[in-house]
Amino acid sequence: MDRRTFNRSLAATAFGGLVTMLGGCSTASGLANAAPRRPVGPLVPDPAGILDLPAGWRYTVISRMGDAMDDGHVVGDKADGMGCFAIAPGKVALVRNHELSAKDAARGPFADRRVARTFDRWQGGRPLPGGTSTLVYDLKSGQVEAQYASLAGTIRNCSGGITPWGTWLTCEEDMSRAGTNLSQDHGWVFKVPATARALVDPVPLKGLGRFNHEAAAIDPRTGIVYLTEDREDGLLYRFVPSKPGDLRAPGKLQALGLASGATDTRNKQGVAMTRGEALKARWIDLDGTDSANDDLRQRGHASGAALFARGEGIHYGQDEIYFVCTSGGAARLGQVFRYRPSADTLDLFYESTDPNVFNFGDNLTIAPNGDLIVCEDQYTEITDNHLRGITPDGTAYALARCRRQTELAGACFAPDGSTLFVNLYSPAMTLAITGPGWSV
Repeated sequence: MDRRTFNRSLAATAFGGLVTMLGGCSTASGLANAAPRRPVGPLVPDPAGILDLPAGWRYTVISRMGDAMDDGHVVGDKADGMGCFAIAPGKVALVRNHELSAKDAARGPFADRRVARTFDRWQGGRPLPGGTSTLVYDLKSGQVEAQYASLAGTIRNCSGGITPWGTWLTCEEDMSRAGTNLSQDHGWVFKVPATARALVDPVPLKGLGRFNHEAAAIDPRTGIVYLTEDREDGLLYRFVPSKPGDLRAPGKLQALGLASGATDTRNKQGVAMTRGEALKARWIDLDGTDSANDDLRQRGHASGAALFARGEGIHYGQDEIYFVCTSGGAARLGQVFRYRPSADTLDLFYESTDPNVFNFGDNLTIAPNGDLIVCEDQYTEITDNHLRGITPDGTAYALARCRRQTELAGACFAPDGSTLFVNLYSPAMTLAITGPGWSV
């Protein structure tokens, strides 16, 4: 869907009362209208020692670090956020982030310096290894038909988000400044079309602000972009474009505050957020959004914006935006918030009190049956990282257990709901998961 078509669809979407995930990872309509679920069942140990799943479920490794790609490069390490797009009948494109910085050059995709389209280079030489790679996958045959690098020269592309017009927003979780080793400031969001078959022109979307970006979600009715910040004192931002569908056009960057006057949602210094209580939001205009001093969140908070503890994954459902705060909550094990655009309210949807039930959530998506699916990202000896489901009534359960000492990331569904894709972070590995549990 191009921008012109998207603009024409806005009015029809708003007045028709039906929100669809156009070109997105999930066909789910959101948790509010969830379909019945089948029980998932206990996890069965994986003989290969990669991922435990319930009986009747299976995974296939479809891409690994070091695999040769069609463009002569290799698959890089540290696979993080990922988006899934329908590009032809039965075929999808997976656009996958690589959270690599200059010190990770040896784990990057570029074997030499002959890369023309790169945002930045280390000391003027080798392209910075962060960016994205794209896989074309056939859902019926279960085969990768092509894979190639699609964005080069960025730093620590952590997560991102799909757009209704078929592009992936990839976000830098880094605030490095231009200087001796770098020619560009970092901390931006870039777009990568799902249909791109080579490295794209790396143009930062500067209207979306410069901060420690994590993830993005777009309300398809309005074109507003919601953005998380991975900082212990981070904010929740939104970009209101002057031309919906055109993120290069001027717009307004704002941070979420609460009409109640509360300015801390983290529940670490006493309870400010009670589960299920909908609080009216207010949006605070921000200036100096290029944030040369990395102080955007501090200036926003001083103006009344609410603090969130390491905002990470974010996903749009039906008039519901869910986002994870990795270290939020009284137990510091993680929170999930829900923002409803039409009501302009925020509520605490879930807060963990037990590391064996939910421990440091990160990326998230919505399953075809309406459950949230959350990737855990913790490196303790308490428990392995899991894919956790959360039902509409706020009950968490284990969908899968990672048997490697790494995090899970980038969970997203094929548009037909048949396949769940997920990354193992390092050594990078991308899995395709199928099973009976998505039937509704």
